[in-house]
Amino acid sequence: MTVSSLPAARADVVSAAAPDAEQQRILRRLSAAGIDADTSPRRLAEYSYDASNYRVAPLAVVFPRSTEDVVGTLAACRETGTPLISRGGGTSMAGNAIGPGVVLDFSRHMNRIHGIDEAAGTVAVDPGVVLAVLSREVERATGNRYTFAPDPSSKNRATIGGSLGNDACGNHSVRYGRMSDHVLELDVVTSDGARLTATADGLRATDPADKAGAARAASLTGSLKELAHINLAEFRVELGRIQRQVSGYHLDNLLPEKGLNVARALVGSEGTCAIITGARMKLVPKPASALLVCLGYADVVEAARDITTILEFSPAAVEGIDEAIVDTMRFRRGADSVLGLPEGKAWLYVDLDGDDPAEVRAQADRLLARLRENGRLVAGRPVPDTVERASLWRVREDGAGLSARLASGGESWPGWEDSAVAPENLASYLADFRGLLDSFGLQGIMYGHFGAGCMHIRITYDLRTEEGRTVFRRFSAEAAKLVVRHGGSLSGEHGDGRARSQLLPLMYSARMLAAFSDFRQLWDPVSILNPGSLTDPDPLDENLALDGVPQREWRTSFDLRPLHSGGGSASETDNPSDSAGSAMDPWVHAVQACIGVGRCRTDAGGVMCPSYRATGDEKDSTRGRSRVLQDMVRGARTVDEGWKSEEVREALDLCLSCKACSTDCPTGVDMATYKSEFFSHYYRGKLRPLSHFSLGWLPRWLKITGHMAPLVNAALATPLGKLAAVLGGLTTHRDLPRFAGDSEWRKVVAAAGVGMPGRRIPRQKTGGKYDGGTRSRREVIPDASASGVVLFVDTFTKGFRPEVAGAAARVLAGTGASTECAADACCGLTWISTGQLDTAKKLMANAAEVLDDGTDRPIVVVEPSCAAALRKDMPELVHTDQARRVAARVRSFAQHVGELAAAGWTPVPAMPLPDQVVLQTHCHEYSVFGARTQRGALASIGVADVVDAPGCCGVAGNFGFEKEHYEVSMKVAEQSLAPALRATSTGSVVLTDGFSCAMQVKQIDPERPGRHIAQLLDPGEQP
Repeated sequence: MTVSSLPAARADVVSAAAPDAEQQRILRRLSAAGIDADTSPRRLAEYSYDASNYRVAPLAVVFPRSTEDVVGTLAACRETGTPLISRGGGTSMAGNAIGPGVVLDFSRHMNRIHGIDEAAGTVAVDPGVVLAVLSREVERATGNRYTFAPDPSSKNRATIGGSLGNDACGNHSVRYGRMSDHVLELDVVTSDGARLTATADGLRATDPADKAGAARAASLTGSLKELAHINLAEFRVELGRIQRQVSGYHLDNLLPEKGLNVARALVGSEGTCAIITGARMKLVPKPASALLVCLGYADVVEAARDITTILEFSPAAVEGIDEAIVDTMRFRRGADSVLGLPEGKAWLYVDLDGDDPAEVRAQADRLLARLRENGRLVAGRPVPDTVERASLWRVREDGAGLSARLASGGESWPGWEDSAVAPENLASYLADFRGLLDSFGLQGIMYGHFGAGCMHIRITYDLRTEEGRTVFRRFSAEAAKLVVRHGGSLSGEHGDGRARSQLLPLMYSARMLAAFSDFRQLWDPVSILNPGSLTDPDPLDENLALDGVPQREWRTSFDLRPLHSGGGSASETDNPSDSAGSAMDPWVHAVQACIGVGRCRTDAGGVMCPSYRATGDEKDSTRGRSRVLQDMVRGARTVDEGWKSEEVREALDLCLSCKACSTDCPTGVDMATYKSEFFSHYYRGKLRPLSHFSLGWLPRWLKITGHMAPLVNAALATPLGKLAAVLGGLTTHRDLPRFAGDSEWRKVVAAAGVGMPGRRIPRQKTGGKYDGGTRSRREVIPDASASGVVLFVDTFTKGFRPEVAGAAARVLAGTGASTECAADACCGLTWISTGQLDTAKKLMANAAEVLDDGTDRPIVVVEPSCAAALRKDMPELVHTDQARRVAARVRSFAQHVGELAAAGWTPVPAMPLPDQVVLQTHCHEYSVFGARTQRGALASIGVADVVDAPGCCGVAGNFGFEKEHYEVSMKVAEQSLAPALRATSTGSVVLTDGFSCAMQVKQIDPERPGRHIAQLLDPGEQP
C-alpha cells in the first residue's frame, strides 16, 4: 500500500491502527485461499459509496470469477469475523451495496448468461448480468418473442443479483410486478459455506452429491417451516398487504398456502442472508405492439387522482414526473432533448400494448376521452414517434440524477425516495406528504411508479450541517409515520438498507421484527453478511457521506460557479456559497456532483463513459473517478497534499477528456474539467509526460512546421518518423498526420472572397491601461461589420486540413452573408487537455480580445473541439465579461449550418449530396452544442440516411496518440465507429468534423477518408 491522501479505511469507525491489523488478517486469509483482493486506497474510495447518502470504507474489494471464489472469500471472512457485502452495479439508493468489510463485486466477471430456454420460458444467469443486457440477449435469441420483464430505470447498469437483493420492480411493474414475481430458483452460498439452491418449495443442495449441503438444506428447510408456523398470524396480516410492500423480509412466501417458496422469500433480503451465485428466472412474451400515451396535469396530486381510471385500461406502465425534472433535462441536454410533452406541470406516461396496433390506438383514444370526462387532464396525446418516445422515457429513467441538482438551483437527496401505498390511496398520500414537506421547509421532487403507488421523492435536505441532519432525522421519522397511516410501505423497491431499517419498528409489530431477526440468524448465524441493514440496523444518520468534509479553499483556474452568480460555468446550477448556509468551496461542490446512479457504467446509449466501456473497471468510470476525488477533498490532510494525490492521478489516467459526462451524466459531472484542473496542480514542480510537450504544445510546433512543411513531411516518411514519435512519447502504431504549409489555408480562404483583415483588433484602453476585457458591448469597433459571420480557422485546420478551411469559407461566402476570417488566435485546447492552464488562460484571454469586435456576429469555428473550448472553457478560465460575450457568439460549423437551414437557406454543393453518411459526432460537439446537432444539420440539408456511430472515436485529441493509451483508444473505436465502418460500403461518406475522428477513421480504414460537413456542402471554387 502506498502513502495516500485518502482517509484510512474505516477511519470514521475505528482508530487508524485497528483497521490495518484487521485488514492484514483478512488479506492473509484471502491470499492463502488464492483470492485476489484489492486494498489500494483508490479502490477502497471507489467502493466506499453507492447511490445513497452514505459512505462506508471497506477493507478490501474482491472480483470473484466463480462460485469457488465466493466460497473461498466467505470462508476467509467467517474465520476472521469480517463483514461481507455483495454488490452488483452499485446503484443502491438505500446504502445496500456498501459496508465495512470485504465487498464482492459480481459485475466484472460473474456476468454470463448460461442458457435461454424459450420453450420453458426460462433463463439461467450469473448475478452480475446487467438487466438490459439480459433483456436484449433474450429478445435476440427468441426473435423478439420473449423478453426479461423487470426494467427499473437503472436497468442498463443494475444487475440481476442487486435487483434480487432489493426486489427491484421497474417502469412496467403494473403489468409485470417485482423481481420476486420472476424468480424460479436461486443458487446461494451461506455464511457457513453451504452451497444451496432455493426453490419454490424449499431448499436443496446445489450439488446432489454434496451430503453436507443436503443436510444443511434439510435442517434450514425445517427451521423455516417452523418459523412460519409460529408466526402464521403475523405473516398473513402484516405482510403482502400492497403490491409494493418491499420493506422487511418477504416472509409471507413461507406460508403453507404459498408452498414454502424459499426463493421468493430470499428476494429482497439485501445480501443479509446468503450470497447469490446464480439464478433461474422467468421470461415473458413480448407484446407485438405498444403505444405511449403522455398526459399533462396541473400537478402530481391531480395526476394521482386519475390513476384508478387509468388502471381500468390494463396499462403495462403508468409512470410520472414533475416539471423540475423536465426543466433540468432541457438545461443539461438542450431544448430538443425532451420532445412530445403536452401542456402541463406534471406528466404521466401510460404504456398500452397488445397484439393489434389499431386496437391499441383505439384503446388510447378511449383512455383520453375518459380522462377528459374526469376533468383533471390538462392535455394528452399518443406518442407513436419512436424518437419522441425514446426522448420521453429518457427523462423518466434519469429522474434520480436530474432531480439531484436542478436547473433552478438546489440539491435533493434520497432517504425517503421509495415509499409506496396502494394506488387508490396515492393522491391523498401525496397531498398529506406535501403538507409534511411544507412544515419542515423542504421541497420534494416527485417522480416514480404512479400506477403501482410507489413514489421516488428526492428531498432538499441539507446533509452538510448538523442542523440539516437533525431535520433529516426528524423528517424521516414523521414521513414513516405518515406512509404507515396511509397503509403503505417505507420501501417500494429500493429496500430498507441504511436509510430506512431503523424505521421498521414504526411499520411492523415487535413479533414481526423478532421474526425478521430469527430468519436472518437461521441463514447467517455468525452475522457477517451486510451488517447494518434490516435487523440491528445502524442509525439512519450515521456514516453520511457529506458529514465530516472539511471546509477548505481549493483554489482553481476554472471558475466553477454558475453564470447566474457571476461565475463562468454554464453547467453548474448552484452557487455553493448560497447553499443553505453551509458555504463550501466550488471545487468541493463540483466534485460532489456525482451521486452514484452509475449511468456511466452502461454499455450502450450516449457516449459516456468510453474508458469504462473499454475496460469494465469501476476506476475507469466517471463515477469511480468522482468517488476518488470526493475522498480526496474529504481526507487529504492539506490542500497541497490533495492536489498531489497519486490515487486521483491514476483514476484520471484513462479519462479521454471527451466531455460526454457533462451532458450524459444526469447530474452534470464534468470530468474533463476536473482532470485538467487536477493535472495543473499535480504536475506543478513535477516532470510532465513527454506527450504534454509534443502534443500539448502542438500549436507552437505548427508555427514552425508551417514554414518547412515539405521538409518535415519528407522526414516523417522515413524511419525518422518513428523516432520522432518515440521521442515525443507517442505511439508508433499510428502514422503522424501530414503537415500543411502556412500559406495553404490562407490561399484557399482568400480565394473564397472571405475578408482577411490581417491585423489584430486593437486593445481598448482605459486610462492608459488594458481594461481586462470589461469594454461595454456598445463600444463597437469602427471597422467591424455589424452583420454577417466570423469564420474562425483553428490551429488544427490550419496545420492539418487547410482544404477544410477553404470549403468552410466558400460555404459561408455562398450564403450571401458578409464573412470575415479570424485566425490569429488559439483556443488553448491542447494546453487545457494536458492541464497546462497558465498558458491556456493567456491564449484564451488573447482569443477573447481578438474576437470581441463589439458585434453579435456568430463566430463559426471549423473544428468542433476548438469551438467547444471557446464556448465552454473560455468563460470558466478567463473571468471577464469579454470572454463571456465571445463565448456566447461561438458556433460549431454544423450548428451554424442548422441555423442557416432553419432560416431558409438552401445549399448548392458542387457535388450531389451523398445518399448515405456514416456520422461520427465529435464528443465535444455532442456535449457542448447538443447530441443531435450534426444529425440535425444533415437532416436540414436533405441527407436522410445517416448511420450513427454514437460514441467516442477513441483518439480524443492527444489521448489516442499517447503510447500508453493506444490500445485503449482502439478498444474505444470498437464500441461504435469501427463497427459502423464495417457495416457500410466504401462508397458511404464518413463525416468526421473533428480532426481526431478523421485520424481514427484513417487508422481503421485508410481507404475511407473522413470528411467535414463543409466539404459536403462546398459550392466549389467560383470563376
